[in-house]
Amino acid sequence: MTDTDHLAAPGVPVLAEPVVPPAGRSRETLHFALRNKKVVGAVVVILGFLVLGLVAPLFTNHGPNEYVGPPAAPPSTEYWFGTTTFGQDVFLQFANGIRSTFVVGLLGGGLAALIGMTVGFVAGYRGGLVDELLNMLTNIVLVLPALAVLIILHAYVGVTSVPMQALFIGLFSWPWVARAVRAQTFSLRSREFVDLARLSGMRPLAVIRREIAPNMSSYLFMTFILLFGGSVLMAATLDFIGLGPTDAISLGLMMNSAVHWSALHLGLWWWFVPPGAAITAIVGALYVMNVGLDEVFNPKLREM
Repeated sequence: MTDTDHLAAPGVPVLAEPVVPPAGRSRETLHFALRNKKVVGAVVVILGFLVLGLVAPLFTNHGPNEYVGPPAAPPSTEYWFGTTTFGQDVFLQFANGIRSTFVVGLLGGGLAALIGMTVGFVAGYRGGLVDELLNMLTNIVLVLPALAVLIILHAYVGVTSVPMQALFIGLFSWPWVARAVRAQTFSLRSREFVDLARLSGMRPLAVIRREIAPNMSSYLFMTFILLFGGSVLMAATLDFIGLGPTDAISLGLMMNSAVHWSALHLGLWWWFVPPGAAITAIVGALYVMNVGLDEVFNPKLREM
């Protein structure tokens, strides 16, 4: 263990030794993943919500914000999740909100992963002045109160779309990834297979891409899952306090509207319970999947 291994993020396993996967490693990993109840259950939940978000809006001929039914109608065969106080279809809003949730998670988590992994790989491999400068940048962004900064950005720039919201979230979610990847790269760069790649004339970028990154593939994948869940939670928080996109519908905005129009006091539980339950289920499934994948990738934790 190096003196930087303690910087790895909680919930993501630390790689002690590089393991170059043999030809059948992917098949073996898939075998244990399919036998892991946590992974299978989480995948079923996530895919279920994803399919609902993609398919349900295709079978309607009206938008999620259109007034299509009687106000404050309870769930029925015609309106599965009832209607809002304005007669909007809650189920249609719910399905469109799920779609926005996955877009934010994918774009925000993907951007944070790209920035964090790039900074971590470069800092850990190059060391020296480059490492110090990138580490200083990481620490600066790390100590910034992300939520407060996002609120200020919304006030001066405005968030008009889901991709823009994901962009802002991704720009402030990468520092812990950079520190974790830097610690692992620092440990791997002194291994014999990396020295051999350098002696063969391989360029630094190629060494990182072909020798170091593959030995951290499981680590990087699990990191992305954590970033995905974190982006979903951050977006839901911003939406709930009224700082969400102005031209879209999301689960957080549904809860914001429900609170704003006194759904709780009026007993319109079908307006705020489904989006809250969906956010909890999606984020919970992602973290359960992360735990299950830890058991799959770590031979000592596998269920034989």
